[in-house]
Amino acid sequence: MDAIQQHMLDTYRAARLAEPAPPPPGRHDRSVLRDLYRHWLTHPPTRRSGKPGRSGKPGGSGTPSPSGRSSPSGV
Repeated sequence: MDAIQQHMLDTYRAARLAEPAPPPPGRHDRSVLRDLYRHWLTHPPTRRSGKPGRSGKPGGSGTPSPSGRSSPSGV
């Protein structure tokens, strides 16, 4: 079901229950996108350094390779 079909169903239900009709889909898209953009400007995304669990030292972490042997630093 797409947004238009959902809106038509919600409008029908609201009319049957004597409630106010819901706003049409997409009515607040610009304000939502503008707010997200402003939030992104004030809180820029941060980048992690490396993968989770890495020590951050160059030359490998000393974990065994798929063959079961430890790889010497960086080889």
